[in-house]
Amino acid sequence: MVALDLDGTLLTDDLTIEPEVKEAIKRVQERGILVTLATGRMFRSARPFARELDLKGPLVVYNGAQVREAETGELLFERPLPLAIACPLICCLLEKGYPCNVYVDDDLFVEQVHPVQEEYARRVGVKLHPVENMVEFLHRKRREPVKIVAIRSPEELDCLEKTLRQKMGKKVHFTRSLPFYLEILHPLVNKGEALRILAGRYKIKPQEIMAVGDSYNDLQMIRYAGVGVAMANSPEEVKAAALYVTGSNNEGGVAQALEKFILSRKEGEACLPKPVLNW
Repeated sequence: MVALDLDGTLLTDDLTIEPEVKEAIKRVQERGILVTLATGRMFRSARPFARELDLKGPLVVYNGAQVREAETGELLFERPLPLAIACPLICCLLEKGYPCNVYVDDDLFVEQVHPVQEEYARRVGVKLHPVENMVEFLHRKRREPVKIVAIRSPEELDCLEKTLRQKMGKKVHFTRSLPFYLEILHPLVNKGEALRILAGRYKIKPQEIMAVGDSYNDLQMIRYAGVGVAMANSPEEVKAAALYVTGSNNEGGVAQALEKFILSRKEGEACLPKPVLNW
């Protein structure tokens, strides 16, 4: 199996997939290897890229909080934030003035529409759904959010994360897909855990998995996979966790990694070392 992050990895900075990357993924699939996306994006935001690449299997979305079938949207796995944790957290963020994205039923809800949220929605191709009171809305719907995202400058989010860690302890998991998005999830949610669940479904061993990513929310899957690959545009901590550093997202780095570890080898030839399970 090959698991590919989207933003900063599979996608260029203008949010497109280079032709050589598409061709490499097609050749990998022709070898009978399952290719999946493992992204922090919503399913509805990731699905168009899966269709563009003609991916047939499940997709890992919301940083691993959900696994859904690419073609049908069928929900195979979900681990949301309990309301008893999500609601006080949302209140805290809104009181501190942080624009707050709340994801329920693959829709994006906001309480007060902020320009950075409008920009986020445009960037990922989804609609904003404003509600008058977020906590009342969640209780009325009786639905638990799969993810909460606070949006601010990296420096402000660093301070916020420190404060929330002291307040929330191990009740939630914090990660970053981009420096200005603080993503808050169930404490057991990460891309590595979702890959473990997906691999179990297909009886694929960790050493038979290649994972490619560029940011902190990719660390767990890079460490889990037999071949963990970081993009050249990754932070140093992510590069240090990887077996191999490929080219950047604007240089066809995904195609380079697929060529090195899969396409340049004979079918069935072993190329994946023992995985590291130390997140």
